[in-house]
Amino acid sequence: MDGDETVVADLVTTACSGDRRAVARLLTLVERGGEPADAVAEATHPLAAGAQVVGITGAPGSGKSTLTDGLAASLAEAGRRPAVLAVDPSSPLTGGAILGDRVRMEAAATAGAFIRSMATRGHAGGLALAVPGMVRVLDACGFDPVLVETVGVGQVEVDVVSVADTAVVVVTAGWGDAVQANKAGLLEVADLFVVNKADRPGAHEARRDLELMLDLSEVTGQAVDRPAVMLTTATEGTGIDDLWSAIQAHHGRLVTEGRLVGRRTRRHRAEVRSRLEHLLTEAVEDRIADLPALPDGVPGTVARRLAAELLGE
Repeated sequence: MDGDETVVADLVTTACSGDRRAVARLLTLVERGGEPADAVAEATHPLAAGAQVVGITGAPGSGKSTLTDGLAASLAEAGRRPAVLAVDPSSPLTGGAILGDRVRMEAAATAGAFIRSMATRGHAGGLALAVPGMVRVLDACGFDPVLVETVGVGQVEVDVVSVADTAVVVVTAGWGDAVQANKAGLLEVADLFVVNKADRPGAHEARRDLELMLDLSEVTGQAVDRPAVMLTTATEGTGIDDLWSAIQAHHGRLVTEGRLVGRRTRRHRAEVRSRLEHLLTEAVEDRIADLPALPDGVPGTVARRLAAELLGE
């Protein structure tokens, strides 16, 4: 066993005994990538017990962090061991991120929930490449459920479904009509909708719009499992318990109907695909860097030649 594997094995043993500092160090290794991250994956994969994973996403300003804070705090106070992965957007210019969720989630931290912020590092879909590995670490260390809070939803930012058993989409009054929700892919992403800040005018109208669009999706045959639409006011803790009950009900249906295994199989395949794409992108970048300064052929022809070389054809 080489040095990296020895260090990782010791860290995993310490983390599984309840040492949160060791958990944090393992997460850092996963986030940095490379051989140490691979060693963490090898060590934690056999220990992962299938923790429930809940994805929480939605537009900026919808109150995702406050809702996640309240949910994690409630779970911790009820005797569960929740962990939160809060994924912040990286700056396209500097690559930096604010990573302020540990400050905003004071109630959850006080109640004993484990909270970790990380940056997307430019990864499309609102989730960092390392998120599945970090979820696995938290699972192996006994945290359950794991709440993954992602950056705002957009046309391509729907990767939350690839890591979550249940995907919760948070909206607010005045967020836009149901047609916009359909265009953004929210109906395909959501297992549950939450209209947060329900104490504000327009909340019930937003719920009505979502219900109408869900009705339409059922008529057209698009809906597989109709999402519930919940009302919450996270700043006051209103609706948090009902939200968790709805999450549990959805998870129970997945188990009863045999669909949870299918979701987790797709999660595994999505992680393999994501890592394969990453490796191929690195190989492509290396080949492109070796191209001459002046064009040596039609771009399409050059691309096909490089693809054939990479694929060994």
